[in-house]
Amino acid sequence: MLIRNQHADYLQPLEAVDAETLGVEAAETVERFLSHRPNHRPTPLRSLPALAQELDIGAIHLKDEGYRLGLGSFKALGGAYAVIRLVLEAAEQKLGRPVAIDELHSPEVAKISAAMTFGCATDGNHGRSVAQGAQLVGARSVIFVHAGVSDARVAAIARYGAVMERVAGTYDDSVTEAARVCEANGWTVVSDTSWPGYERIPGLVMQGYTAIFREALEKLPQPPTHVFIQSGVGGIAAAASGYLASRFGEARPTFIVVDPARAACIFETARQGKLVKLAHGEPTVMAMLECYEPSQVAWRVLSRVADAFMTVEDDTAVEVMNLLARPFGHDPVVVAGESGGAGLAGLLVAARDADMRAAIGLDANSRVLLVITEGATDPDRYRELVGLTPGDIALAGK
Repeated sequence: MLIRNQHADYLQPLEAVDAETLGVEAAETVERFLSHRPNHRPTPLRSLPALAQELDIGAIHLKDEGYRLGLGSFKALGGAYAVIRLVLEAAEQKLGRPVAIDELHSPEVAKISAAMTFGCATDGNHGRSVAQGAQLVGARSVIFVHAGVSDARVAAIARYGAVMERVAGTYDDSVTEAARVCEANGWTVVSDTSWPGYERIPGLVMQGYTAIFREALEKLPQPPTHVFIQSGVGGIAAAASGYLASRFGEARPTFIVVDPARAACIFETARQGKLVKLAHGEPTVMAMLECYEPSQVAWRVLSRVADAFMTVEDDTAVEVMNLLARPFGHDPVVVAGESGGAGLAGLLVAARDADMRAAIGLDANSRVLLVITEGATDPDRYRELVGLTPGDIALAGK
């Protein structure tokens, strides 16, 4: 299902704080911070000409975030970036002077960061990023996971020295519990979703994601005409649309936000024109996108600059995983986790439907940008759905 944006704020300018958080200068700041990460390098941008021909569109490019900072997910850019920013800000406050990124591991700053604890709720990937960021600065992290998070994903977070806390219920329950416990203990919550009175840190998390699109534009032969991207609580979708709107203005690409049909909180918010919290239903295979309440800040951005909203079914997400593992023609092999290819799932659905194509102006000249937001962050689940291990796929791609 696809709907056009009918919100009263549609096509209005971003609020000043959002334009500053997600603008061109902000993305350059992120790049400056990333340059101090020893394992930082731009992720691959892959072209899929055979699939584009199959779908009768001009070009498809994928930004493959499965290679991001050793964490296998775009989330590596958000939580860790926010942690580092917050440590430097705390150091500036305590030392009474500006503190640069290259002072992060100085004795003065290290003493301050060692006394800090960062907490968050996660489906898996965001928690890894926060835990990695805390480990990088010598701080402590406490990560809250709900009942549906696999043991493999819990173990992947714990490797970064995090204290793990299981919470009964869903992701939204873990968000509530993380906020409660952190407030009670004086810890800093680094959430990728926002609520009234808590916006700046989620804004920093989203700011980290702008690096994806800054890098993509440096490599694309032409700017995209369309962007399909998965949403979850809306963070990466807001980062993408906010940055591209700031970069291109009225010439920006058409932007389509993709939700799992079983957890379509952004889609329902767009349909009803107000923030909507969904009842919890049958779990979606797109576990990293199983969110039932949008981020307030993300929706504020998307209501202005997203052009359309759509849902995809679980079987289409699994189809994408297999399509990328066994691609058309000479297209590259790509490892995409269950949630990683949801944007491509949206493109498949739209490209196969004449009415959807017309609604968003998708045609044989369209140039589509997609983001594979995660690799096989749960290898056992990947093997179950694709019939091959990530290692098998990697060998096939050589």
